Amino acid sequence: MVNTLYLPELREALAEGRDDELREFCTALHPVRTAEFMEGLTADEAWRVLEHADVPTRVEIFTYLEHHRQKEILETQDREKMAALLAELASDDRVDVLADVEDSIVQELLARLPAAERRDILRLSQYPDGTAGAMMTSEFARLSESLTVKQALDEIGKQAEQLELIYYLYIVDDDGHLRGIVSARQLVAAMRRPDMHLSELMESDLVTVRVLDDQEEVAHQVARLDLLAIPVVDEEYRIVGIVTHDDVIDFVQEEAVRDAHQSAAVDPLVDSYLRTPILTLSWKRGVWLSILFFCGLLTVLVLSRYEQNLERWAWLVPFLPLVISSGGNSGNQSATLVITALSRGHIRMSDWVTVVTREAVMGVVLGGTLALFGIGVSLLFAPAPSEAWVIPLTLILVVICGTLTGSTLPLVFQSLGWDPAIMSNPFVAGIVDILGIVIYMTVAFLLLE
Repeated sequence: MVNTLYLPELREALAEGRDDELREFCTALHPVRTAEFMEGLTADEAWRVLEHADVPTRVEIFTYLEHHRQKEILETQDREKMAALLAELASDDRVDVLADVEDSIVQELLARLPAAERRDILRLSQYPDGTAGAMMTSEFARLSESLTVKQALDEIGKQAEQLELIYYLYIVDDDGHLRGIVSARQLVAAMRRPDMHLSELMESDLVTVRVLDDQEEVAHQVARLDLLAIPVVDEEYRIVGIVTHDDVIDFVQEEAVRDAHQSAAVDPLVDSYLRTPILTLSWKRGVWLSILFFCGLLTVLVLSRYEQNLERWAWLVPFLPLVISSGGNSGNQSATLVITALSRGHIRMSDWVTVVTREAVMGVVLGGTLALFGIGVSLLFAPAPSEAWVIPLTLILVVICGTLTGSTLPLVFQSLGWDPAIMSNPFVAGIVDILGIVIYMTVAFLLLE
């Protein structure tokens, strides 16, 4: 609501050239709020507003703009100005935004960048998506182990403006190998001994990640140890960058959205919901709906095989949705628990026997509980008390089938190197529906024939 109030005023100020008001607009609020108020502007209008801010503020506001707006600005505005903007961005931010810009424009921008920034972008761009290297920034505090505390403080003062995070100071040898770490707090506290060398002050027991480590492992390590940043090293243990906590938070949010989409059998969206074209959105949903539709057809085919039996045992028909939904719901619960545990590192593939055993036991407990409810209801509908046992026995078996299916399929997908979230709730429910009908009719045949 606030955006719509400011949008006409911004456009009016741009049209009338009220520079003082535009400068005040860029500095009056936190950059993230300023970026939010600019959401309705075109790329040209947004850049004209940003030009009224000083360079540090302009860069900060730009980083909070939506990704598609950043891309539009880089592609449509003056190349020299865009190159100057890129040179001021954090190394990981500029690599991210350039990833979706047209190649020809990227080349034009790179040609206008200083050699150091150009090399840094090309180096960071070579790491595969989903790895620590693609997630890291190359801007971090790097100090020689031979420096004294006083010299280190002087050096940090020189580096500070170019660094994204200075709480952790990474100590390296002459060849760039990571030797230890000193926190800014430790360094300040050591000012009483200004001649002490960093090699005496640093902590050498470090937690690191490799450049090709999966981003999930990076996020797990940062969360487990409550780190603000984690160093990224190459095969020779040279520090090449750091992954900061804000990048981990962004990754976790993206993964949560992706898993939420997959749990509903929707192909994850590349852009926001409102910016995704209707045809694209329909395709992403339609593909999986079509697959689920054919899974549903299998249910129809299986059910049709038992049509004559259902005519003979008509009293079983009203219980059919109850039986198969109990199996599907229990399977969804198991799948969600196992997928979540896998993603958080609480279980490993080597734990599969324990997981399957626990789910089998839970299937018996849960199925038995539902069977107690089912026997009372089935006695009201069954032609004879002995026939009423079809419902509780089926419930026990179907729920066990659901828990086992929901727990084993994500483990199978994980072992194949696929994302366990693909085995989403609709797929588990579809599989258990088919198995539930077969179990229901088999129990009925054994007890009623």
